[in-house]
Amino acid sequence: MRICIVAEGSYPYVTGGVSSWIHSLARNMPEHEFVIYAIAAERKQKGQFKYTLPDNIVEVQEIFLDEYMQLEGEWGHHLRLTPEQRQSIKTLISGEGDLDWSRIFSVLCDPKLSNAANFLMSRDFFDIMSQLCEEKYEQLPFTEMFWTVRSMVLPLLLTVQKPLPQADLYHAVSTGYAGVLASLAKYLYGKPVMLTEHGIYSREREEEIIKADWVDGYFKDIWIRYFYTLSTCAYQYADEVITLFNRNREIQIELGCEADKIRIIPNGVTAEDYENLQAKAPGEPIYIGGVVRVVPIKDIKTMIQSFNVIKRQVPEAKFFIMGPYEEDPEYYEECRLMVELLQVEDVIFTGSINVREYIGQMDILLLTSISEGQPLAVLEGLAAGKPMVTTDVGSCKELIYGNNDEFGPAGSVVPVMSYERIGEEVIQLCRSEELRQRMGENGRNRVRSLYTNHNFITGYQNLYQTCGGLNGWPVSVSN
Repeated sequence: MRICIVAEGSYPYVTGGVSSWIHSLARNMPEHEFVIYAIAAERKQKGQFKYTLPDNIVEVQEIFLDEYMQLEGEWGHHLRLTPEQRQSIKTLISGEGDLDWSRIFSVLCDPKLSNAANFLMSRDFFDIMSQLCEEKYEQLPFTEMFWTVRSMVLPLLLTVQKPLPQADLYHAVSTGYAGVLASLAKYLYGKPVMLTEHGIYSREREEEIIKADWVDGYFKDIWIRYFYTLSTCAYQYADEVITLFNRNREIQIELGCEADKIRIIPNGVTAEDYENLQAKAPGEPIYIGGVVRVVPIKDIKTMIQSFNVIKRQVPEAKFFIMGPYEEDPEYYEECRLMVELLQVEDVIFTGSINVREYIGQMDILLLTSISEGQPLAVLEGLAAGKPMVTTDVGSCKELIYGNNDEFGPAGSVVPVMSYERIGEEVIQLCRSEELRQRMGENGRNRVRSLYTNHNFITGYQNLYQTCGGLNGWPVSVSN
């Protein structure tokens, strides 16, 4: 079977949970061919793969969203859209009304919109925006509204007009652009679509936009509503929606996904890979670590502040921030500056590492993320028998405390950004080797029983078997 994985902002350019998940999926299913349809932010990422691709990834098609922002159209074309087509565009922009994505696709794929930049400078688009502003956004400056919406929809218009790779099954790993493109493949080719959401894409974009300084005031609401609108597409079109834990399933239902489509397949690790790891040298002080990318969503600054609290009580402790920092150099520098300003010693940024070479040496692991799905770093830490202190994001509570299982707590879960609570929980672990060992063993047993790589791969093999390759390619497409 030929499976097209539609990835956005992840594989193969960025290391981390979703990317590792895609890599593991392909590597463990040599019986299938995979095509990666990769949507990335910037063209400078072209070919900069962070992974050695397995042989059964036969093709990588790349799309870079920043290329589209430079396009300029010619002003004043009259494309003569029908009233129904204008209404579909209004629905897409406003997120209100009958969100029938087959109608929206029929407009987006119309040859009249083949030059997206010209369409967005056409009289038709101007008229749509004028009507929308009169009806709904009268209080907003028209010029700012016009250019905001243009920036918002241009990447979508251009991505849907690029040819999609042929495959027997399309598997999006988020909603948003990835979900729309996988759904478009079903619209065009009649092939099945699967969606796996690790976090909840629309909520993550909402958090980013609320904090962003590149968009002002009310326009934030417009951007946020737009991403929620995009998410409805994958929920409508997907034949199967896979989520990692029950709370995310509940949120997907709240966002409009049919409950019957959703099934839970947790992530997994090969527990044997985390046995007999290298331990730290005898006589070394307490080692505390976080396996993270140094990016804002991981909230490294809270991690540093919590270590500052720990240092007051456990002055000999060392802290290892284990992960790449090239993705957001500005944030990395801010973190380093915070270390200097706090004058907290023994903070080591390791950069990219082989996780198994490091976590065996750790006594305690931290995760301070603002948003997560089911973090691979936690599964790896638990498999290695390390107690963990995490923020209350994604499925961390289930991983640390269990879901009515018999294994016992594997650490502590605290509210997001509460660095003092994190520090207190870590200090308690620092003071009791027996507690560290007991919690570490609880986590190891939970992973061995409930979060195995075998279960993860078998779950997707069964889904691919039942969902994919049911229909042959239409003759028109094959030609």
